[in-house]
Amino acid sequence: MKQRISLLWRGAACLCGVLLLLAGCSPAEAPSQPVGETNSSTTESSQSVQSSQAPQSASKPEIQSFEDWDGTPFLTLDNYPKMDGSTANLPLMAQVLHKAAGVSMEDAEILTSCSTTPLAWEALARGDVDILLVYEAAESTKSAIDMDRLEITPVGRDALVFINNEGNPVDGLTGQQIVDIYSGKITNWKELGGSDQEIVAYQRDETSGSQSLFAKLVMKDTPLAEAPTELKPAGMGMLIDGLASYRNEGNALGYSVFYYASYMYSQPGLRLMSVDGVFPSDQTIADGSYPYLNDFFVVIRADEPEGSPARLLRDWILSPSGKQTIIDAGYIPV
Repeated sequence: MKQRISLLWRGAACLCGVLLLLAGCSPAEAPSQPVGETNSSTTESSQSVQSSQAPQSASKPEIQSFEDWDGTPFLTLDNYPKMDGSTANLPLMAQVLHKAAGVSMEDAEILTSCSTTPLAWEALARGDVDILLVYEAAESTKSAIDMDRLEITPVGRDALVFINNEGNPVDGLTGQQIVDIYSGKITNWKELGGSDQEIVAYQRDETSGSQSLFAKLVMKDTPLAEAPTELKPAGMGMLIDGLASYRNEGNALGYSVFYYASYMYSQPGLRLMSVDGVFPSDQTIADGSYPYLNDFFVVIRADEPEGSPARLLRDWILSPSGKQTIIDAGYIPV
């Protein structure tokens, strides 16, 4: 399952990056189309999916509990809530649409999109979308929206991971070494037992989900050294591509979330690094031994009416069937 996800979403991420470059815009400027919205390019596909796969009635079902859900779709494409979220949650968003609305997995993948972590939080707060599957917001995003108006529930666990080139003899770092690199105290791989080469340390934009985790889990109160613009790519895929371009020299270092780097956008010539002697894996994330762990969430607005499609979908995601769906999509449930 995870191998299939890697091939599918790596292709999607590549296409997204190409389109952004051709359009000359950043992800923040690129239009998004969460599930529940249609445009001229997807209307025909949506109608085809609805007529052949999903139930026709848009009325809300009388569901009291999902504890013993029998697999019958309880939403349609007509009443499916507008969903948004983080790039790393795209496969899970598609799996949820597949099960909750009864569309084929292939169609669910086609119909699923997201606007990235910061834009998704802002869209929900504005009322532009109804439900999120999303990573933690940056502090700047939290301060800009009323978080008290949102119901935020952890549903899965991921990890912040560090990535370098396979040709680099340094395959692991301590937490303190990472802080020293990104604060500017350590600047050469020879200080870490590697070759006499400058460390090319990539960062992300301040509002990105992975940058938020990096600041919270790693740097904490230690200020970051300023990075040149070319070492602060807008997207996670762009960061990984940048790391891969240094594979001959082997002096680059970067970070991402485990699921995205391992299963959605892995690149030849790159590897994950151990931290404090623990290698990031499904097992070390699940058992808590890897040091940089953080949850991702399902989020709706607190004033979402009882029995609305968004609240129904949230309740299903929190049910045993929803937890199994998280596992089926290759994630680690909380």
